[in-house]
Amino acid sequence: MTLAREQALRAVKSMSRTVGRLTAGSRMVPGFLIVGAQRCGTTSLFKTLAQHPGVLPPAYHKGVHYFDMDYHRGMGWYLGHFPSTSKAEAVRQQLGVRGITGESSPYYMFHPLAARRIAKDLPSVKLLVLLRDPVERAYSAHSHELARGYESESSFERALALEEERTAGERERMTANPRYASHHLQHNAYLARGRYVEQLERLEALVGRERLHVIDSDDFFADPRPSFDAVCDFLRLPRWADISFGKHNSRSRSPMSTELRARLEAHFAPHDERLTKWWGRVPSWRR
Repeated sequence: MTLAREQALRAVKSMSRTVGRLTAGSRMVPGFLIVGAQRCGTTSLFKTLAQHPGVLPPAYHKGVHYFDMDYHRGMGWYLGHFPSTSKAEAVRQQLGVRGITGESSPYYMFHPLAARRIAKDLPSVKLLVLLRDPVERAYSAHSHELARGYESESSFERALALEEERTAGERERMTANPRYASHHLQHNAYLARGRYVEQLERLEALVGRERLHVIDSDDFFADPRPSFDAVCDFLRLPRWADISFGKHNSRSRSPMSTELRARLEAHFAPHDERLTKWWGRVPSWRR
C-alpha cells in the first residue's frame, strides 16, 4: 500500500470514528467478540463471519482494541465504530433474525484488565475463542512480531529466554495504572499467551461459561463447515451455505528444531492437561 493511500485510509477512518461517536446512541452494541488467542485464526474466523448476511461488521476495523488499548476513550467512541441499528432492523426483515455486530481483538483474552471491562460494559456479549498448538502459536507469534518491528531478537530461542525478565511486574503495573501500556506483555509474551486455561478460567469467572465458545483452530481449518455451523448456533444465527472458507494472515517460517519443540511441548503439557479437563475434550495437538 502506498503512503498516499495509507494516509487517505487513515483520514477516512478518522472521519468515520468522528461521525460514529456523534451518533453512538443509534449504533448497534456488539453481540460477539473474538477475543483470542493471538495467531490462532482470529482473522480467518472474522472474515468468514463477515460473509454471513446476519453479521454486520464494524466499518474499516476488524479489531477496535477498545477494551485493551483505548478504554479511556469511552463507550461513545467505541460504539461509533459499529453499524446503525436501522441496518440491524433491515437484516431482521430480510432473514427473520436481528442482525448482529462484533469485532476481533485477540489481545482481549490475554490483557489483564480487558475481561473485567467487557463483563461490565457488555453484560450480554458472547465471546469466541480460538486455540491452536501453543508451541506453533508461540513460534508464529515471534515471526509475526519480528516482521512488524515489535521484536528485537531474531532468535526465537533467545526471545523465549528473555520473556520472564521482559514481562516481570508488567501485569501489576497495568493494574495499578490502567493507562499503562506494556509493550512486552502485548508483543513478547510467547509462552504466557499459550497457557490458555489460565485465560479461559479468568473469562469464565467474569462472564460465565455459557457465554464462551471455544474453537479448535486445527479442526476449523481442516474441516471448517462443522466448526462454523457451531459458531452460528452459538450466536443464534441461521446456518448459511454460501460461505467461502480461507486462511488469512499466515506467515511462512523455517522449521523449529526438534530439541526446542520437545522442550516447549513439555512446558505446555501440564497446562494442556488442565485445558483438557476444563474444555471436556482433548485439543487437536494432544490427540
